[in-house]
Amino acid sequence: MSHSRRSVLKRGAGLLAAGAATSLAGCSGAEDGGSAGFDGGYAAFFTLSDWANVVVGDRASFENPVEVGRLGHGWTPDGNLAAEVASTDAFVYLDNPEFAWAQDLAATLEADYDSVAVVDALADVEDDLLDWDHSHEGGGDEGGRDDENQDARQYDPHVWVDPRFAATMVETIATGLGEADPDNAEAYADNAAAYAEQLDAVDAAFESIAADADRDVAVIAGHNSFQYLEARYGFRLHSPVGVSPQNEPSQSEIADTIELVNASGIDTILYDRFEATTLAETIVENSDATEMTAVTPAGGTTEEWNDAGYGYLEQMTEINVPAFERAFDAQ
Repeated sequence: MSHSRRSVLKRGAGLLAAGAATSLAGCSGAEDGGSAGFDGGYAAFFTLSDWANVVVGDRASFENPVEVGRLGHGWTPDGNLAAEVASTDAFVYLDNPEFAWAQDLAATLEADYDSVAVVDALADVEDDLLDWDHSHEGGGDEGGRDDENQDARQYDPHVWVDPRFAATMVETIATGLGEADPDNAEAYADNAAAYAEQLDAVDAAFESIAADADRDVAVIAGHNSFQYLEARYGFRLHSPVGVSPQNEPSQSEIADTIELVNASGIDTILYDRFEATTLAETIVENSDATEMTAVTPAGGTTEEWNDAGYGYLEQMTEINVPAFERAFDAQ
């Protein structure tokens, strides 16, 4: 696996986030060093905390501030989180506007708390990010790019659903945490490499689905968080909603989806486990489809999955792989 070796441990320059600065005002002790050891810190949402804990093993620990059942984007932390993060050793996040709260917190830490390692897990995949494609048909298309409006471009942050990009992101986290904790850098790199081998199995499973699929299209009744899988494996996902969770499907878009289901002989309708099932139920009730199956964008967790000990790998292998097999008739 090759990628830029530029430092992902950001220290120094950054814009002070005004809201978080107030919360941090009473935490100047964080700059005094605290514990001599590296104890861990926070990661911006479930998947990043899972990966950070895989990387550090039993040498440290990372917390996920986002409540069970919620996703990290579109989430707002309470007023105490900034102070809590500033008192730890590291913050792992994605430098993407969909996680604006984390961007603001990272900027504050970079500006005022250089004892906290700030690791951007997107640093080595940022050139591979796909634009938000607000059409309602998937396919991994990166169209709509306007070179005159680079700053206005919006990128789909769900890059972590692609297991190959996930491996790069885990290595990026290991590199950043290794810079913060040099005594354990080799162990972190070894843990990341071992995890990458497990991600290879997820990659192989999706490759098999693409190769064995009897159907070239599937329907997801919710916003499409999987365009990175479409681009990687050639899947085609149709959504009456599109990629943005702010979109609401029109009656004509729902009718078009039902027509596609019937014309393509689609039996299984996918739905996002973190969204309501109403749209999926409507499509099943009004089409020839007979069942609906949950998928996960792997950006959060549930009480059930916590009880089962599911991390990112389990969500992909126990939820998404079987669901895609059914949806594309690749069983």
